[in-house]
Amino acid sequence: MGMPDAEGQGPPDGLPGLPPEWGRVVVPDDASALAHEARQVRRELRRQHRRTGWRRRLGLVPGPDGRPPLGLPILALLVSVLITLTGLAAVTWPRSTRSGGSPTVVPYPTASLAVIGPLPALDLVDTGNSPVSLRSLLPAMIVLIDACACPERVTEAAAAAPAGVTVVTVTEGRKAETSPVPGVRALADPAGGLRAYVHLAPHPGTATALLVDREGTLVRVVPELGPVGAYRDDLVKLAA
Repeated sequence: MGMPDAEGQGPPDGLPGLPPEWGRVVVPDDASALAHEARQVRRELRRQHRRTGWRRRLGLVPGPDGRPPLGLPILALLVSVLITLTGLAAVTWPRSTRSGGSPTVVPYPTASLAVIGPLPALDLVDTGNSPVSLRSLLPAMIVLIDACACPERVTEAAAAAPAGVTVVTVTEGRKAETSPVPGVRALADPAGGLRAYVHLAPHPGTATALLVDREGTLVRVVPELGPVGAYRDDLVKLAA
């Protein structure tokens, strides 16, 4: 069994001086008694070596001249990029609808009369390719049929129009075709001025109607021309 020094504390003979705060140090005669402590020390040294190796690989160890490690700002930048990408993915990732996957229906846009303003002085062309001033036909119900001829709707409008109100069909192109509906004036709008005027793109299967009084004021826009009962009152007012 190990022996302390002569005073009962401190290192035995042959060992260098140890700090007094260590207290009494006993050195065993058999080194195998320290095997457990030795394993703990080796385990801690290996753990510290692995930690230091990873920090060195990631650039987190200060340089030999005391400069701060370069890996810290790079690591912070990578974390910021990952957070940003995660946020973008959460916003843009498609979500399944709870209504059985039914698509969202966007209503057909309607035009605001305050934005459109009065009817401009447009010159269209008739079936004989002759210019026709649109204002000369006022008051009028102007039906844009470039997306749908809709003869049944045009026929209903012509039958409901009061005396003095002209029903005009307008299609895009260089020349208008004769209207199959009696009493309806057919014109063509080669420059697409009317579509640009109402700010409405053609919608397949529907016709758009403009109700304009004799002063050129746009009374109503019907984006999808339907049954005449939906606009009959405004149509009658055009003749006033």
